[in-house]
Amino acid sequence: MKLWRRAVSALGLLLLLAACAVAPGSSRQQAVDSAVWHGRLALRLAAEPGAAPAQHLSAGFELSGSARQGQLTLLTPLGTTLAALSWSEQGASMQAQGEKRDFDSLAGLSQQVLGTEVPVAALFAWLRGEALEVAGWRADLSTWASGRITAQRTQPLPPAELRVVFDVEK
Repeated sequence: MKLWRRAVSALGLLLLLAACAVAPGSSRQQAVDSAVWHGRLALRLAAEPGAAPAQHLSAGFELSGSARQGQLTLLTPLGTTLAALSWSEQGASMQAQGEKRDFDSLAGLSQQVLGTEVPVAALFAWLRGEALEVAGWRADLSTWASGRITAQRTQPLPPAELRVVFDVEK
């Protein structure tokens, strides 16, 4: 169950930066037009006083779609699927460790699993290189062109830091 919780937490937080990556070997505009992204990320969740210790996760990811309808897959270093999330206007589902859970919406999934909604619409704005502000989050897109992005969540607690490295056309 602990691995399931970690995968779910990573999945929700992964959404934050996964959407900022571009498809390997693609230009920025091609990535936005194709709506498919691949990359690697590192996630660090700070420890809360009297709660679980700090957590760290590194994973590959594949993201496709938009804020309205899409899919996100988290991959282990060996390329196997750690967790898969899909969403549409009709609902959302998550599959991890052989279990599937359905939710009324992506917001409902993130609220149930993480205790907060993930700013999905902002993720896709960041993907387009738009520095959209979201309460509690700070995304740094200053190194987007060189294939690196960092985002920090300050509220709600615990704080989190996400880093993504993605391929850009040279």
